[in-house]
Amino acid sequence: MTVLRTPGGLSLRWRARSLAVGALGTLLVLTLAVLAVGGGDYPMSPADVLRTLTGQGSPAETFIVRELRLPRLATALGAGAALALAGAVVQSLLRNPLGSPDVLGITQGAATGALVVVVAGGSSLALSGAAVAGGVASGLLIRAVAGRHGLAGHRLVLVGIGVMAMLTGVNGWLLTRAPLMDAARAVLWLTGSLDGRGWAQAGPLLAVLAALTPVVLLGGRALSTIELGDDSATALGVPVSRVRQLLLGTAVLLAAAAAAAAGPVSFVALTAPHLARRLTRAPGPNLVASALTGAALLLAADLVAQRAIAGQQLPVGVVTGALGGAYLVWLLAAQRRAGRI
Repeated sequence: MTVLRTPGGLSLRWRARSLAVGALGTLLVLTLAVLAVGGGDYPMSPADVLRTLTGQGSPAETFIVRELRLPRLATALGAGAALALAGAVVQSLLRNPLGSPDVLGITQGAATGALVVVVAGGSSLALSGAAVAGGVASGLLIRAVAGRHGLAGHRLVLVGIGVMAMLTGVNGWLLTRAPLMDAARAVLWLTGSLDGRGWAQAGPLLAVLAALTPVVLLGGRALSTIELGDDSATALGVPVSRVRQLLLGTAVLLAAAAAAAAGPVSFVALTAPHLARRLTRAPGPNLVASALTGAALLLAADLVAQRAIAGQQLPVGVVTGALGGAYLVWLLAAQRRAGRI
């Protein structure tokens, strides 16, 4: 760790590897963003993309970039970062690598809220609001069932798995009640998709992300301390109970907002924090690296989804599910070779 002390007595601390990972992650996200904006039925070179973004493109290029492709890009970046931050917070607070909004049933709750609107024939705006409400409601349900002393360790994970199984059954029943065309649209949303996303979806997500990211970052040191154990964290002056409830609530809101915008995209919240830890090799949740990894992961998956099959566009959730599943299989194999499982 490098420490820089100022004449006024302040000190700045950073790890060279974490700083390098952050810089490379930012460069990767920017590169993928330019490629994403330039891809599609009307291809544009990186130079054309940059020229259009600076206001020098043709009217057609300006419309395509600003009205069609930038909202999709913003949704991918915002959802990836929000899911990764939520996953990093949950994994740190529970001290459990399986801690994730996917596993705990938060995204399934968001899906339940969205499906209620689909069955009722509501608008897209109502669907987004219901998805957030459903995610928050599932978080409150898990909190109530787990109890005051169940917010740490395996108990919350087990309760979340039970709630997720219950909500999966409810969601299946709701799909049978929806009209055929609405059910097909709902299934695409449930898979996780960025197709047709506009500023109506990206704007609220980015607003939630901007409001809650500072809360998570300010709690980063407390998260690192809680990973040492509740007793150690309390002895070091961390109000563990208040911090855990505040940050778990923040993680639920981030995951619900991401699901409302892009659907319950799988594995990003679980995989991105793992990758960030392995890349930085630093203690603690590595929040900035996690957010960059999540944004890059979802954006790269969307690029693959658009190009994997000629003439067709896969839902991005199909790609993240496949990549996340492969990563977990590799991780379990590595753990077994190391004798840890």
